[in-house]
Amino acid sequence: MTESEAYFIVNLVSGIGPVRAKRLRERFGSLDRALVARETDLRSVEGIGPELAQALASWESSTDAVKERKWAEKLGLTILTPADKAYPPSLSEIYDPPLVLYIKGKIPETWPRGVAVVGSRSTSHYGLETAKKLGYQLAYAGVPVISGLARGIDTSAHLGALAANGTTWAVLGCGLDKMYPPENDALAAKIVESGGCLISELPLGTSPDKRTFPMRNRIVSGLSFGVLVIEAGRQSGALITARQALEQGRQVFAVPGRIDNPQAQGCHQLIKDGAKLVEGVEDILAELEFLIPRESVATPRPLPANLTGDEEKVYAAIELDETPIDAITQASGLASGTVSSALLRLEMRKLVKQLPGKVFVRTS
Repeated sequence: MTESEAYFIVNLVSGIGPVRAKRLRERFGSLDRALVARETDLRSVEGIGPELAQALASWESSTDAVKERKWAEKLGLTILTPADKAYPPSLSEIYDPPLVLYIKGKIPETWPRGVAVVGSRSTSHYGLETAKKLGYQLAYAGVPVISGLARGIDTSAHLGALAANGTTWAVLGCGLDKMYPPENDALAAKIVESGGCLISELPLGTSPDKRTFPMRNRIVSGLSFGVLVIEAGRQSGALITARQALEQGRQVFAVPGRIDNPQAQGCHQLIKDGAKLVEGVEDILAELEFLIPRESVATPRPLPANLTGDEEKVYAAIELDETPIDAITQASGLASGTVSSALLRLEMRKLVKQLPGKVFVRTS
């Protein structure tokens, strides 16, 4: 048995995570030796009680490594462990590196460190657009965008990177045979098709739960140079990722939001605690020491095709955030009746959406 095979088997034993596996290696010299150790010797390892010792000693009957590998091969997955040369070096540095990585898609030759983009699942239009914009600009600059494929900020960051024809990696909190959320199945396929990859440390068949998402987050931050938080409340899981990033020696970035938005309070607290405030992608690239002109990454989004002159002015007057009709009228310089007519036509073309209170947002 190779050490890589031993990692794979140990990962299938429920209750044995990276920390206990590390203690087993320290006690027996390697995991393959731990798998042939006597149950009494296994019980001498800190954190290995009678049940875990029995599970390890009887791993041949309690796990089915052959079936798991065949299943992974059928799904087109690659399996990496810390004993493999292709395992990401940045994950080897963290306190609790995953014992196994199941990967679907292209495995990078050098695993360049990217930027993790995380935030709330329930977010504003401003948050979604900001995540998409920064994801696009980071990927356009050649920086891999890493996130968790969750609803909200994660999804927008992945979409932005794909729009730039860049690289994006998605770390899942479930087995790669299960997609969560299910509506992101097409997005996951697009990530793989575009040269990115899906990653999970969890055995096939594992469903997502409250335990698996925090576990997933340490991989998201561990693969990165830094973590960018966009729209996160005080109790958001994104703040767990930020704390893990700090523990791993990664940089933490945060985008400020409106002071009356509860989903921005977590970001504001991060900034108070020393996270770097991000107003544009150049604030992140400066930390990466990229010499990239400001104007080349801050180009405005092109206007949709076939707009009339009035429609162009009205559309351009709508900000990334929700924009009141009075602000649109003032910015466009048009009469209020003209603005209302143009907005109605833009709505009919599904280019803008009206929110309660005569507030408008772009939808494309």
